Amino acid sequence: MIYFVATPIGNLGDITLRALEILRSVDEIYCEDTRRTLKLLNAYEIKKPLIACHKFNERGAAEKIIAAARNGKSAAVVSDAGMPVISDPGSAVCSALREAGINYTVVPGANAFLSALVLSALPADRFAFIGFLPDKEGERRKVLERYKNCDLTLCFHVAPQDLDRHISSMYTVFGDRKACAVREITKLHEQAVPFTLAGGLDGEKRGEYVVVVEGSEERERPLNRLSEREHILHYINEGMDKKEALKAAARDRGVSKSDLYKFSVDIN
Repeated sequence: MIYFVATPIGNLGDITLRALEILRSVDEIYCEDTRRTLKLLNAYEIKKPLIACHKFNERGAAEKIIAAARNGKSAAVVSDAGMPVISDPGSAVCSALREAGINYTVVPGANAFLSALVLSALPADRFAFIGFLPDKEGERRKVLERYKNCDLTLCFHVAPQDLDRHISSMYTVFGDRKACAVREITKLHEQAVPFTLAGGLDGEKRGEYVVVVEGSEERERPLNRLSEREHILHYINEGMDKKEALKAAARDRGVSKSDLYKFSVDIN
């Protein structure tokens, strides 16, 4: 059997009894960083062969896992912290195993963004996990635009060196909203710092962050119930030229102007 095993996100005591049982029983452990996993195994006196499985060799590692399974071996897949696959390597392995007809299962445990959601005190009844945003500004804004009018609490992973510019992008797209920056989860210096997108986050940025942002209060705009053409004409009838009307309708719908242009070609 192949196991995808969640590991602690900070405090080593957060590993489950079942996870320890599985790590002790498997023949091989595939891990994002062998050095990080070795520290965990040493803490619990577990000695197993460690094989790298990271974003640069994941498909090759998947082939090794498939070969091991077909030879009757068991294996565990872990990331540096938390649940493998979720913003971590492992997705390609899952796909390859499913395609090869090899069964696998999950050993659940610690998860950073769910813990951050609780620590943020923002609404947690309905939420969306976005993960890491693109590095390029234009691509990042394009992703954020998809969630502009979403009324769900939004959860992002952000590296410390990216934090200020990613918050700036969120403010540009979302406008001002409540947010919370969470870091060092389960560790001695755990922090959950409330802030606003307009004000940004003060202080030195250290450690990996989960940024939790409140959802849109606007819900679905009534104008979005119109057809695309009717939506554009609404703004033209209010006195806008076609270019301005396209821009306004696109903003309402959370799409680009080019997506709406075809509905306006015959509008003078």
